[in-house]
Amino acid sequence: MFVTDIRKDFYEVVANQRVALLVAADIDALCACKILQALFHCDHIQYTLVPVIGWQDLSTAFLEHKEQFRYFVLINCGANVDLLEMLQPDDDSIFFICDTHRPVDVVNVYNDTQIKLLIKQDDDLGVPSYDDIFRDDEEEDDGSGNDSDEGSEPSGKRRRFDEGAIERRIERQRARREWEARRREILFDYEQFEFHGTSAAMMFFELAWVLTKDTKDMLWWAIIGLTDQQIHDKITHMKYVTDVATMQRHVSRHNHRNEDEENSLSIDCMRISFEYDLRLSLYQHWSLYESICNSCYTSSSFKLWTLNGQKKLREFLADMGLPLKQVKQKYTSMDMSIKENLRDVIEESSNKFGMKEIRIQTFGVHFGFQNRFLASDMVHATAALLESTEKEESDIAHNFIKALDSLSRGNLDRLHVGIDHAKRKLLAIQQTVASCICTNLILSQGPFLYCYLMEGTPDVKLFSKPLALTLLCKYLLKAFVHSTRNKRCKLLPLIMAAPKDVEKGTVIVAGIPPESETSDKKNFFGRAFEKAAESTSSRTLHDHFDTSIIELKTEDRSKFLDALITLLS
Repeated sequence: MFVTDIRKDFYEVVANQRVALLVAADIDALCACKILQALFHCDHIQYTLVPVIGWQDLSTAFLEHKEQFRYFVLINCGANVDLLEMLQPDDDSIFFICDTHRPVDVVNVYNDTQIKLLIKQDDDLGVPSYDDIFRDDEEEDDGSGNDSDEGSEPSGKRRRFDEGAIERRIERQRARREWEARRREILFDYEQFEFHGTSAAMMFFELAWVLTKDTKDMLWWAIIGLTDQQIHDKITHMKYVTDVATMQRHVSRHNHRNEDEENSLSIDCMRISFEYDLRLSLYQHWSLYESICNSCYTSSSFKLWTLNGQKKLREFLADMGLPLKQVKQKYTSMDMSIKENLRDVIEESSNKFGMKEIRIQTFGVHFGFQNRFLASDMVHATAALLESTEKEESDIAHNFIKALDSLSRGNLDRLHVGIDHAKRKLLAIQQTVASCICTNLILSQGPFLYCYLMEGTPDVKLFSKPLALTLLCKYLLKAFVHSTRNKRCKLLPLIMAAPKDVEKGTVIVAGIPPESETSDKKNFFGRAFEKAAESTSSRTLHDHFDTSIIELKTEDRSKFLDALITLLS
């Protein structure tokens, strides 16, 4: 059931209860969790936080906590499956689900008692109507029972052969078959594509605003949640621009509120500003040269994996009139005279080189005088901490807490560690993209492009994680579209596989929709993967909350791919 009044039907219900927070391992969920934690601290609401990375984790966490808790809040997980069927909870357990995954399972939508969906209904949900999906069978059974009673009315006599009753029964069965066929069709159309709705962090920020408890920290977390959706390609450009406008109004309100106060806030406070900034990853914490080389937009536009691309980059830097010495040193050490109008200079030269969209609407934050971050810096840093493969830090809960901590402005040291991790990750992605394109590892399989990272590829361990693999897919597809001359290939989606666990002999497989600015970001691979695995009896694990990411036994890879090609052709 959709919750219409989030304050009355959610917050006031859990206000005097103990709550279990089950939070998925993605940046938007972390930000939503931070906002909810801050609200719970305000009102002294007791909660237990449990990170969950997949469906199995979710089931285990529920089993461990169902005795102590009646109320469960699920962030970015649980909306796109029949939750009651999966968890088999007691009748008094209540689930509040704030999840960006679409489509929402119809049973969750029409369950009035235990499932409460904290989901914006103005999102393009397209939920089928109740009568098209559910049918009251009891009435029918009563009907058929009455017919047979009528037939046996003359007791003692042999039952009269009632042709009318049989015809009515046949008619009912035919109507039922037609209804079931239509139901299957409606459900197939509804569940065919996976996509994402309004950020969970934005939903909880709106709750904080309604409660008049919103702070600048909460606003900043909501902005990071939205930026995560843009960076990991979860929402359309149109949706991003619309949501940025909403956030911009809140930023103006907060900045205006602080101007009114007699004593202007002290230096260590934060200031959020709307920026029309460059599409260069981490450029304020790196050198400009390295940022241009390792940002998806610029590296694929220049085709930096070719000699011609390197030459073009040098021409671009010359056109800007920036000395190489300045460009190759840390941004913070560049001359102030250069930094003052750097964005305009870069934009002017980018337009000459065909990069007309070098700037993007985003937000920046100042913590005091010294620390300045863009929302995209925060997303890259937090994602790198969340999926850290350093030493033996692969413990999910440990990484989750580190990533959560890095979002607090009191933990800037941890954030800077995250930024260093993120630089290494972006370098690894760029090198992998270059080697895949130069060695022709991307194959056109007919209905889709396919790339397999071999065991032994540098940094292959990094890409066994879902966020890193998704980002690699996005960069690789964009680069491939820029480098190929085949027009048909430019319109194809991409499937990528990378080794997951060598000992168990598994690979992680991710599929992303075709690369285009007008793309609706709807992903059909989730259903296709299920069908292909079913038809070939491949040993797969559909454990990720994103259905377009699965795990597969290495030896089943070729038959699984063949089935996909047949299915999608």
